[in-house]
Amino acid sequence: MHSWFDDNYYYTPITHIGKKNVVTSIYNLEVENSHSFTGEAFCLHNCGDLMWIYIKVSKDADGVERLSDIKFKTFGCGAAIATSSMITELAKGKTLEEGMKISREDVATSLDGLPPIKMHCSNLASDGLKAAIEDYLKKRKAKQKES
Repeated sequence: MHSWFDDNYYYTPITHIGKKNVVTSIYNLEVENSHSFTGEAFCLHNCGDLMWIYIKVSKDADGVERLSDIKFKTFGCGAAIATSSMITELAKGKTLEEGMKISREDVATSLDGLPPIKMHCSNLASDGLKAAIEDYLKKRKAKQKES
């Protein structure tokens, strides 16, 4: 089983899903932009979407670095897949700086809106693009140091 950490969370894959008839209380923790649930023995957030954004950067005729290609791999709901696809449409051809400015609102608006419970998917897309650009810039800087 592969588990991992990021800055805020610990992730572990679900290994089994079963259904049981249990009498218990379940509480919906309504926090802005989050939909988590807790019971007597667990806490769950309803989003387990995973998204990877891959970018290709090329210099244009003026020597400006642009996002010449962008692809994604997403495991999740329809909204996660739609926002992944939309971020590729919004970002392709943009400069790195322009790509960093694409917001969750830009993604959602370009899809003619998202239900409030699915707005976090647009965060995944815009944050994923920003992370890909930051990774590229970090690698470029390290490569320049080596030269």
